[in-house]
Amino acid sequence: MAAMTAPWATEKPTALLVLADGTVIEGRGLGATGSAVAEVCFNTALTGYEEILTDPSYAGQIVTFTFPHIGNVGTNAEDIEDLHPAARAGAVGAIFKANVTDPSNYRAAGHLDQWLKKRGIVALSGIDTRALTVLIREKGMPNAVIAHAPDGVFDLDDLKRQAAAWSGLIGLDLAKEVTSGQSSVWRETPWAWNKGFGEQDEPSLHVVAIDYGVKRNILRLLAGLGAKVTVVPAQTDAEEILAMQPDGIFLSNGPGDPEATGEYAVPVIQDLLKTDIPLFGICLGHQMLALALGGRTEKMHQGHHGANHPVKDHTTGKVEIVSMNHGFAVDADSLPEGVEETHVSLFDGSNCGIALTGRPVFSVQHHPEASPGPQDSHYLFRRFANLIRERRGEPALAER
Repeated sequence: MAAMTAPWATEKPTALLVLADGTVIEGRGLGATGSAVAEVCFNTALTGYEEILTDPSYAGQIVTFTFPHIGNVGTNAEDIEDLHPAARAGAVGAIFKANVTDPSNYRAAGHLDQWLKKRGIVALSGIDTRALTVLIREKGMPNAVIAHAPDGVFDLDDLKRQAAAWSGLIGLDLAKEVTSGQSSVWRETPWAWNKGFGEQDEPSLHVVAIDYGVKRNILRLLAGLGAKVTVVPAQTDAEEILAMQPDGIFLSNGPGDPEATGEYAVPVIQDLLKTDIPLFGICLGHQMLALALGGRTEKMHQGHHGANHPVKDHTTGKVEIVSMNHGFAVDADSLPEGVEETHVSLFDGSNCGIALTGRPVFSVQHHPEASPGPQDSHYLFRRFANLIRERRGEPALAER
């Protein structure tokens, strides 16, 4: 008698991505169990997934990685970017094409799956991330729920209701959710191969950084240029900042709708602009500065998320490849007289930098600190330091 053939077995999905329009995408769950509602974006970086997922600018977002193999180099404590890891500021969800494998890297201290669990990040693998990326490019960044249940049991109707009911990022102030609870001093300097991080113990200048969701490597690069960096919460008033007698003021990156954060941030920046203290902003800080100067911001169709974006610096005429992470942009046409557009995206022509004519004030939309990404724009930190040095009558540093 012929042997019985085993019935065809199908793998039960243990994770779902449910879009606001009712679309359901099935995959394999990893990371934290449960669900999270957020906006879905895609990131085109080939490396640096740990820095991406811990960037506070990704709060309220689910990151789809277009590179198929994520997790191969594991995780370690040196590559996180949020200032206070216990608060777990950053992406709430992650989507991968391939299953996460065991790490193979001399710096690896843990497996990505376990790290995601500790961070509370719900993740999904085994889907066609190219198709999801095309959907985002065609229809924009959707609101969605990502859910992980090891037993594969989901209340699909409830997940659809959650996704459809979420209002999205427009009008949402997330900076107040990820900012520091109190002021602190940062002294850690950039990482060196086989040495780790250093410490700034002989600062020659003082920078106050307003924390809307600041990344660690921004602070390291400031400290590496000789700065004692005082990090203050997002809602710190101008009087308190000026009482610290800073040589320079920094406006950090961060998540959410800039107009919502601007309700309390813009008046503070406008007061700071009444002084001649050099001021530098990045990402959300760039948008905050533009609003304070009379410009407007707008929601982007698909945003800029990746480490391979070409940007032209009109002040030098050079093109640099940069790291980007933003879903809102400054409307260049709204910039008033006296505000110069210094940088522009060569992908879509959107604004990537401004400067106040005749004043030591400038900002950029992209991330010159990289982490992850290229270091083409590191010179902007020296440009900021030179504004401080010029005000103090000191010789300039070479920008490059």
